[in-house]
Amino acid sequence: MTLVKWNPESSLLPSFSSWIDDFFADNGDFPMPKVKGVSIPAVNVTENKKEFRLEVAAPGFNKEDFKLEVKNGYLTISGESKFNEEKEDEKFMRREFRFNSFSRSFTLPDNVKEDKIEAIYKDGILQVVLPKMKEEKEELIKSIPIK
Repeated sequence: MTLVKWNPESSLLPSFSSWIDDFFADNGDFPMPKVKGVSIPAVNVTENKKEFRLEVAAPGFNKEDFKLEVKNGYLTISGESKFNEEKEDEKFMRREFRFNSFSRSFTLPDNVKEDKIEAIYKDGILQVVLPKMKEEKEELIKSIPIK
């Protein structure tokens, strides 16, 4: 699977110092620049004979906050949560809980059954199962003795 990152807050012409800071940032994704102001959840992708499996680390969301779409060979997973709870008798001295959103897109392999994709959200992890069209057969390897 190919990962395509999307940054909704990037501008077409970032400042030069921001570009230098982003390019040389040591964030574990070198040479990928870090993304400021956007939460991009980590994703694990595994494969077995029957399916691909994506695990998206997205704590603090509800299952209703996610949107999964398959279009033109891409799977796009997006999430959006808002914190709107306000009480009339309380005044915030500091408020750090706000709006959180993300979007990640993946190129689907040709052998995925797009109409059979399933997703489950539990304990802060969104699991997406992408079944394969055909179960892959193990390659038979036969040793031939030399006479």
